[in-house]
Amino acid sequence: MSDLIKLLPDSIANQIAAGEVIQRPASVVKELLENAIDAGGTKIQLIFKDAGKTLIQVIDNGIGMSGTDARMCFERHATSKIEKADDIFTIKTMGFRGEALASIAAIAQVDLKTRKVGDELGTQILMEASEVRSQEPAPVAEGTSIAVKNLFFNVPARRKFLKSNPVETRHILDEFQRVALANPHIYFTVHNNNNEIYHLKGGNNKQRIVSLMGRNHDKRLVPIEENTDFLEISGFIGKPQYAKKSRGEQFFFVNDRFIKSPYLHSAIMELYSELMPDGSYPLYVVHLKMEPSRIDVNVHPTKQEIKFDDEKVVFTFLQAAVKRALGAYSITPALDFDQEASLAQGDTWMKPTKVINQDSQSVPTEARFSGGSGVRGSNSGFRPAADENLANWKELYQTQSTEKDGQAFTTVQSSLNRPKEKSITGQQELLEAQSEIAPFQIHQRYIIYQLKSGLIYVDQQAAHERILYERNLEAFRQGSTTTQKMLFPYSLELTAPDAEILRGILEEVQLLGYRINEEGSNLFVISGVPSDVSQGELEGVFEELIEQFRINAHDLKLNKRDHLAKSLARQSAMKAGKHLSSEEMKGLIDQLFACEIPYVAPNGRLTFVTQSLDQIDKQFRQT
Repeated sequence: MSDLIKLLPDSIANQIAAGEVIQRPASVVKELLENAIDAGGTKIQLIFKDAGKTLIQVIDNGIGMSGTDARMCFERHATSKIEKADDIFTIKTMGFRGEALASIAAIAQVDLKTRKVGDELGTQILMEASEVRSQEPAPVAEGTSIAVKNLFFNVPARRKFLKSNPVETRHILDEFQRVALANPHIYFTVHNNNNEIYHLKGGNNKQRIVSLMGRNHDKRLVPIEENTDFLEISGFIGKPQYAKKSRGEQFFFVNDRFIKSPYLHSAIMELYSELMPDGSYPLYVVHLKMEPSRIDVNVHPTKQEIKFDDEKVVFTFLQAAVKRALGAYSITPALDFDQEASLAQGDTWMKPTKVINQDSQSVPTEARFSGGSGVRGSNSGFRPAADENLANWKELYQTQSTEKDGQAFTTVQSSLNRPKEKSITGQQELLEAQSEIAPFQIHQRYIIYQLKSGLIYVDQQAAHERILYERNLEAFRQGSTTTQKMLFPYSLELTAPDAEILRGILEEVQLLGYRINEEGSNLFVISGVPSDVSQGELEGVFEELIEQFRINAHDLKLNKRDHLAKSLARQSAMKAGKHLSSEEMKGLIDQLFACEIPYVAPNGRLTFVTQSLDQIDKQFRQT
């Protein structure tokens, strides 16, 4: 019997290793940028095409390599960063494993040009699938240029699983943003498909944050600083009133290495919890400096997870630094750890932002809601069957009694396949009630209507989400919808990764009634909005929309329009706490029961429940 165990060829071993090190084009960008920084580059260029699938090139003015070093760098576990095992615990460079270039060369075509400072000639090497195609002297510039072409050309299964170009481009820009924030002194430029995205001159931390995230961040930053024998903390945190609904502006760096740490993130979020609305995220760019021997960076190939020898001490110092910064800039009411937050005195902007602005018009106006005009008008977005749905809304559901917390409620179940001739009688009861008895709100969350047979409870937010969702779908079907022009156009400045997300859905957003033009690098001007969207809440709407597409990027290939319709309905709908007039409540219910499926919101939550007189009587007869 022949032997079964065989030694894998280097080319196959490198392809297997590449699956862990190089997950997508952004992984190549990260490795090449870190190599350029380790080489002492002070001017670094990043060029990519087709979201990195066709070309990724990084050019630096670092120390360069000799001809021998240029060939050796493509061998597995070949590195200039460490010589013995103990060196791993004193790492001060970004890379040290010696796997990146070998992994990249195994799954792409690589063109390396390099020249050491002081040498007359440099070296050019062409690699393909781990094989050296050519190596020869060449008159190249000092430093190193690596061009990675046709990524995953020999691993079609991996290439097939890459996401759309906007998604992959966003990942590339995310990686670049982290590297640029960690090294504010370095001059960076970024070109995507021959268009310059970033032109960042060397400077300090604050200048780099403003350059990457927009000029409006200049007034939003609060410096933090803490120096101890154990570690040094520096950087900036954002003022609570500028917290966003979207993530993406939270960064930790340990010895200039970007890391992900839910534990340290919670240290900051605890201090902000009473200073901003739920579901919001503050900006922070925090740099931690400590002895390399106190951390272990050899935890994961991406090197974004590290271990501290005493994580609790880091947590404590971080909280102290953030709390001191918030207090020094009069953002927190007091620094007394024992004081109740509710007893603190100060201006309203210093307190939790929990109050809903009653003047905000996040719902259609009274004229749009009253008398069903929002359904029948030219701006409704509903099909002609809407009036029939309104008159026969009870044909769309059947009731089922359930017990919850000792009270009997009637929940609503779909019965779209139920024949009309067998529908529940009394379809006109709601319409009659509208003309006789006015609805009313409880806790500015639910609307109560009196029916002849009992009561109906409507969740105003869920109902509005259903209305807007079906309206958005109809706008997609018709190819357009009504837009109201804004008297003063609104400027929306985004980070480059967020701008890529918006570009990827811009065509669909335009179909829903938004008029948006890109006026500059990552700057969008909104000149028109759908007729029932509040102009005063545009920033929040687009922040949450972009966040939803960031989280659910893997779903975009499935049904981008449906996902967008749901997301915009969720972000644009009125929120709990919105005061409604009697006519607005009537109009909302008119439009809800004109929907094809009025009984559930797009996320499956019930829009209304009913309670019969018999069920109410039963509660009083209980002994």
